[in-house]
Amino acid sequence: MSMRSPARPFAPADLESFVARCLRACGLPPADAEKVSILMIKSDLRGADGHGIFRLPQYCKRIRSGGINVRPNIRVISERKGQALIDGDNAMGHLVVARAAEIAIAKAREAGVAWVGVRASNHAGCAAVYAKMPLAHDMIGLYIAMGNANHVPPWGGTEMLLSTNPIAIAVPSGRRPPVVLDMATTTAAYGKIKLALQRGEQMPVGWMVDRNGRPLTDPARASEGFLLPIGGPKGYGLALMFGLLAGTLNGAKFGRSLVDFNADQTTPTNTGQLMVAVDVAAFMDIATFKSEVDRVWEEMKSSPTMPGFDEVRLPGERSSEIEAKRSRAGIPIGPELAQQLNRLAEELGVKPLQ
Repeated sequence: MSMRSPARPFAPADLESFVARCLRACGLPPADAEKVSILMIKSDLRGADGHGIFRLPQYCKRIRSGGINVRPNIRVISERKGQALIDGDNAMGHLVVARAAEIAIAKAREAGVAWVGVRASNHAGCAAVYAKMPLAHDMIGLYIAMGNANHVPPWGGTEMLLSTNPIAIAVPSGRRPPVVLDMATTTAAYGKIKLALQRGEQMPVGWMVDRNGRPLTDPARASEGFLLPIGGPKGYGLALMFGLLAGTLNGAKFGRSLVDFNADQTTPTNTGQLMVAVDVAAFMDIATFKSEVDRVWEEMKSSPTMPGFDEVRLPGERSSEIEAKRSRAGIPIGPELAQQLNRLAEELGVKPLQ
């Protein structure tokens, strides 16, 4: 049995520089390339390896095929005091959602709460990256996105009409890390299936089933089945409602019309997303709220554990630990991904990673 080569750590700044070089070579303006690179590597820093630099070859292929607009006019097309609707003009999703977060934060400062919808966007990576943006302003962040391919049938059906439709919620705290929930409405995000395929790994039972309901564990056979929703019909219900909120309400794609960005590199995806910012100060004293969040944190952690559990963890706790470690020691890049990235660098004529 052959041993897999170990992953090699790279400094986050080096990965950001590499991503920016590749995106500039694909035609993105330098400032946009830099902004996207920072947001992409934030995914890797948090341990969301299926949403960071892993996606770069796919993004570049889509850009070079004309499927993404590198000179977009991202604009607000309707707004009220606590609301806005953004047209992303088929830009890189990272740029569009970051703009949505900035607008939501600015509006929440005045209105207390702001809801910003997005259409004509694209895949934007890890949901928590955007939900966390309001934290720096003592605000709660909530982000919901349409997935970029349908992998889930409605409960009891067999036609894949729903995507993973993730949600992320970030709540500020005092002495403790922020509480950050980031989850797909399926038992696994599709990026994890892609990652398993690249690494030559099997999927756990419970991620996918074939069309006869039998467990599917080979990621190379993913097209033969579909992802399972969390909690059965409850996950289906969440995916449906999130699709109505992030897709239908914004005039974005949802259902049978959704564009599979894995198979189609040129058709605009018209991806929908939504960003909500809640100013804590509109509800209560910020210091009091943060101390209460710390108290809740400590209560959860104090619970006696069941057999097989060393501790109780809160949403985002592990990601905060990974982020601290990777900021110091670097982001591990496996040999398969490193080879793929260096092939991309050669294609684009830019300096490789190594």
